Amino acid sequence: MDQTEALRLFDAQLRRDAPPETPTTRIDAGGGVVRQVGGGSHEWTGVLWSDLDEATADAAIAAQVQWLHTPEAAGREFEWKTYSHDRPADLRDRLLAAGFQPEEPETLMVAEVSEVAELTRGAELPDGVRLVRVTDAPGVDLVAAVHEQAFGTNSDRLRMRMLDQVATRADTVSIVLAMAGDEPVCAARMEFYPGTDFAGLWGGGTVEKWRGRGIYRALVAHRARIAAAHGYRYLQVDASEDSRPILQRLGFAALSVTTPYLITAPA
Repeated sequence: MDQTEALRLFDAQLRRDAPPETPTTRIDAGGGVVRQVGGGSHEWTGVLWSDLDEATADAAIAAQVQWLHTPEAAGREFEWKTYSHDRPADLRDRLLAAGFQPEEPETLMVAEVSEVAELTRGAELPDGVRLVRVTDAPGVDLVAAVHEQAFGTNSDRLRMRMLDQVATRADTVSIVLAMAGDEPVCAARMEFYPGTDFAGLWGGGTVEKWRGRGIYRALVAHRARIAAAHGYRYLQVDASEDSRPILQRLGFAALSVTTPYLITAPA
């Protein structure tokens, strides 16, 4: 894989020229910044892309903070999604000075779908574990429960997002559960980005007592096959430190580090 070209396409297709995520999402572009404004409380709002330098960064940040004081923004959580290759080099320091707070960084990893499919050929689930496609609210509830067990975080917003996806945009998402009998032990989803070269892998998490048995690898393989059938060239992941080594063995390359910087608008 040409990593420079893959990163260029990622920045262009999923950041700078990103289409609205949902029918109620709006994209605002101007002042060197692309901002997404979600139409619902569970929809993501924040900065997808910025093209700034030392002379323009502070004004661009101030403009976003000013928007947070408008009635439309009231009470919203707002994320400036930074990447380590963004300019200026001290963008993160400037965001801190403006009141943004960083979350845990993750590694942006990208791979050719064909390579992942080849490297995961033969990946199998443990005996007694099967994959179930999630298409309804009870399945979403099980995925949300796995997410909370695997990551130790509240999944209310994720649950609302997935419910919206399976109800109104089922063609843009593939959600799967690994079940051991009646027990959900791993869950993951893939989001399709029509008109781009990318499909995104999200939420891959295994409950603790089932880790180390190849389930995560099998779910990557399953989603790679689906991405290939849909004609996508690349898979993209924001990888945690736990999943990064596994993904590297499956053909993914680390292209950047992404760190969310959060701020909440006044109510």
